[in-house]
Amino acid sequence: MKILVPVKRVIDPYVKIRVKADESGVDTDHVKMSMNPFDEIAVEAALQLQEKGHASEVVLVSIGETAAIETLRAGLALGAARAIWIAAPNDLRSLAIAKLLAAVALREQAGLVLLGKQAIDGDNSQVGQMVAGLLAWPQATFASSIDIQDGIASVVREVDSGLETLALTLPAVISTDLRLNTPRYATLPNIMKAKAKPIQQLTLDDFSDVQVQSKQHIEKVTPPPVRQAGVKVGNVTELVNALSQAGVI
Repeated sequence: MKILVPVKRVIDPYVKIRVKADESGVDTDHVKMSMNPFDEIAVEAALQLQEKGHASEVVLVSIGETAAIETLRAGLALGAARAIWIAAPNDLRSLAIAKLLAAVALREQAGLVLLGKQAIDGDNSQVGQMVAGLLAWPQATFASSIDIQDGIASVVREVDSGLETLALTLPAVISTDLRLNTPRYATLPNIMKAKAKPIQQLTLDDFSDVQVQSKQHIEKVTPPPVRQAGVKVGNVTELVNALSQAGVI
């Protein structure tokens, strides 16, 4: 079985985000970038499945501008066999990305699409569900445990009432949650080996049957409001009066 793992290049989660002065988006100039954390978990999950003998190959795919190659190299250094880069604008919307990933999954004859539950920049949590819908494949979202036996993927996911276990007939789409695993670190020898691993370059022209034009656009991006300072109260009566004035009670 071949596992396809989409990965996205995002602003490093430990970097403080700055909004552009014209509110057209987030400032990414001279900002540290990294692989989306949930995608790192997906890569680790795919590699673990391969190590258990459930997969013959782990293939990465990324959609974006040239810098996406760095993210793919990072994934290859972790142990993936090869990668696919689709050169495209970074501002493609979720549906366009899902259409491209679905097309790649069919071309590669993937038995499993394993991806992060969401990207930390857009926070949409849409692509995995859309890919499953476009392919008409079973899906499990927010996986905290994955096991494959006899062509059936058993996925445990956390829900409000506890734990839910789903059985999916492969091929399928699974999105990963934070508690699934702890991603491994790339060793220096594997980083050097990654430089020789193949990255197939494609463009949107290679997907002429896929419509990527979107009717959705971002009007503006604004920073969150500044949090107001707290106040100290001397007793319970003052606390109740302050809460009443604030409209809490």
